[in-house]
Amino acid sequence: MTHTLARLAASTLLLVATLAPADDKVVFATNWKAQAAHGGFYQSVADGTYRKYGLDVTIQPGGPQVNNRPLLPAGRIDFLMTGNLLHSFDNAKNGVPTVVVAAMFQKDPQALIAHPGQGYEQFDNLKNAPVALIAKDGQFTWWQWLKVTHGFQDEALKPYNYNLGPFLANPKAIQQGYSVAEPIYVENQGKFKPVVHLLADHGFSTYSTLIEARTETVKNKPELVQRFVDASVLGWVNYLYGDRRAANAMMMKDNPEMTVAEMEASVALMKEQGIVDSGEAARNGIGAMSETRIRDFYQQMVKAGLYKAGEVDLSKVAAMQFVNKKVGLDVKGKLGGK
Repeated sequence: MTHTLARLAASTLLLVATLAPADDKVVFATNWKAQAAHGGFYQSVADGTYRKYGLDVTIQPGGPQVNNRPLLPAGRIDFLMTGNLLHSFDNAKNGVPTVVVAAMFQKDPQALIAHPGQGYEQFDNLKNAPVALIAKDGQFTWWQWLKVTHGFQDEALKPYNYNLGPFLANPKAIQQGYSVAEPIYVENQGKFKPVVHLLADHGFSTYSTLIEARTETVKNKPELVQRFVDASVLGWVNYLYGDRRAANAMMMKDNPEMTVAEMEASVALMKEQGIVDSGEAARNGIGAMSETRIRDFYQQMVKAGLYKAGEVDLSKVAAMQFVNKKVGLDVKGKLGGK
């Protein structure tokens, strides 16, 4: 009798295991090597949040020799972390079947950095710098906005090749930087704290660290998209305000160049600058977006000459139904987040 009951129990457990739905496999690609600016996504892998939402998520890092962007419309990945709305405008303009489903950063971390004590503490003085080290993609995008809106001049332009040497050697130079990364590297290598001006604080109002999905996924699997967005939002709440050690360890495995000290310094800057959790996100939850802000940023880019009025169908840029649900605000409160 005992053996019969044991066999029945074992059969029942096997049946339950067989009938239990498997987690949905998801490949999420980023646009650069693992770093604290990707921390919330790694957090949701490390602490099991994605699993709790029925997702088996693989993070596929980008890098200088890796271009994950074409993989999304080709169906080889499920979600993509992109930079700012300029990429999304281009996709809509060119008929690429992708759409933004969340904006994890309320502020684009793009910044201009300068040496202290050179008169650059005021943003308006940056346009007088004799040398501006700006990469090609920046020259053709946000630099055009700086020219039209703030009076910067092309004469100062010099190519930035992601090497701090020329900037460190010239106290009068300014250069582009990611506000949560380059200032840390400057302080480590140059032994001084640079002046940092976040473009977002001077009108460059794009969202950043966007999550994009294929339009067919949004149409046919909205519940999957919602689970991925919600779990990612919770990952960011827990990464910023909770125990992030496991996520940092995962990122150092994917990117051995990273150190705990650098990642912790980057998190401190994200909080200080309100990169992730400010503005709309403070009210509606991380990932928040609004059609009004997207339209305003597009109009700025039209004024800067990057697009023509009406050239981009803004209704195809973002799907708003997955955000602004106040997800994670209760968790943030419990963790003492401010």
